[in-house]
Amino acid sequence: MSDGRNGITYADAGVDIDAGNALVDRIKPAAKRTTRPGVMAGLGGFGALFDLKAAGYSDPILVAATDGVGTKLRIAIDTGNVDGVGIDLVAMCVNDLVCQGAEPLFFLDYFATGKLDTDAAARIIEGIAEGCVRSGCALIGGETAEMPGMYPDGDFDLAGFAVGAMERGADLPAGVVEGDVLLGLASDGVHSNGYSLVRKLVEVSGLDWEAACPWSDDTLGAVLLTPTRLYVKQALAAVRAGGVHALAHITGGGLTENIPRVLPEGMAAEIDLASFALPPVFEWLQTTGGMAEAEMLKTFNCGIGMVLAVAADRADALQGLLSAEGETVYRLGQVSAGEGVRYAGSLH
Repeated sequence: MSDGRNGITYADAGVDIDAGNALVDRIKPAAKRTTRPGVMAGLGGFGALFDLKAAGYSDPILVAATDGVGTKLRIAIDTGNVDGVGIDLVAMCVNDLVCQGAEPLFFLDYFATGKLDTDAAARIIEGIAEGCVRSGCALIGGETAEMPGMYPDGDFDLAGFAVGAMERGADLPAGVVEGDVLLGLASDGVHSNGYSLVRKLVEVSGLDWEAACPWSDDTLGAVLLTPTRLYVKQALAAVRAGGVHALAHITGGGLTENIPRVLPEGMAAEIDLASFALPPVFEWLQTTGGMAEAEMLKTFNCGIGMVLAVAADRADALQGLLSAEGETVYRLGQVSAGEGVRYAGSLH
């Protein structure tokens, strides 16, 4: 029964439920692209179901990871180039999962904004779906939060949550010994770490996001938004081939901080910096900021996005396998007695 008054609505407060529903309808085809064995339901329910047995596991251990994209989002927001940050979001989670020896199974996203722009949100989530397709995991749910007053106009934030599995006893790192060979997989640029410093260095340079990139034919903003590389399928292929003892995703902390995380106590990484070339983006960042080599190595990936510690007698075969999977592979050095990372040579 109505009392005849035209009261205030949720939309008047800045939340458009119809826009949210329209977004769900628009992204359903993108989510459907990511379906894999084990998925039991589509988008729209209060929860998402996944059948581990249908995914092929008999005695599984679950592994979970969560992450965001960081201040790289500021560049995406300022340029309107939001299509790749969803790939970044997935990569930051699933590249971590594979370091545990786990296969990513499903992914959920959290997208928060002040006022929902259905087109921009759909482009972001379609990027998330693309990242899931590339890494073999299913986008089975998420949350879109429209929160007026919490974010300035046009701003948004992203968080991702991934769950993977492995058979009991297959977890990594395991079996790392002195003499293991360190194989580095090339990055696709800065990936998704260190962007507070990147943004500061762009400010110091006097350039803006639409300026011509000093080392590329595209704009500076577009190049700095190159998505994080996904290493999942390639790394899993190497693990299943045998001889991989550890994997380190080179994120915040760079080579200096991330490799020791997967080494046993009393073991160190010896890396020859002459074994790989510093990509132009990092050369520009280092020159622009007058950055010391040590600072570069503990802030950025410097061109190496994933490091594998592998048995010495399997190194050639695994290098060949990873190359065949599309990776640029560098033989960085080896595991030795000690602690931390010891560098020989210099970045070049």
